[in-house]
Amino acid sequence: MDLAPYVNRLRRELAIAAGAGGEEARALAERLAATLDSATRLALLEALSAAADEITHDLTPGSVEVRLRGRDPDFVVTPPPAAPPPPHEERPAPPPPEVEEGGTARISLRVPEQLKPRIEEAAARDGLSVNAWLVRAIAAALDPGAANERPGRRPARQSGNRYSGWVR
Repeated sequence: MDLAPYVNRLRRELAIAAGAGGEEARALAERLAATLDSATRLALLEALSAAADEITHDLTPGSVEVRLRGRDPDFVVTPPPAAPPPPHEERPAPPPPEVEEGGTARISLRVPEQLKPRIEEAAARDGLSVNAWLVRAIAAALDPGAANERPGRRPARQSGNRYSGWVR
């Protein structure tokens, strides 16, 4: 962060204020401004450090630090660590829902852009099309217990990414 614009603005304000006192006051103000340059920078750095401390207090366990690079401050932000994802439970994939003959309907589904590749990866991992994967996920979400308790069905055998079994 370049402090020069702030220091220069303070010099201009001092010159304007001294201008009201005449030429001698203006000359004195210019001499004082030159000697106050380092004091002004130090005061600004102290203010920035205090602000970084307040932000760090609210950001804990993350932090904000002010570091000097030459004569200018630089901010280093350390975000708080992300919460660990909940442990993944291995559950058997629910079978596709039973569908009556010709009983399909079309729905337009809009998902966030960052979610679409994850859906495609999950479908590929299960060896399904995106549509089949979404149907299976929706069926499991709507009736989570019924997915494994369908009467009259042989249990599916899993072999790699493929399933074999009976389908109605």
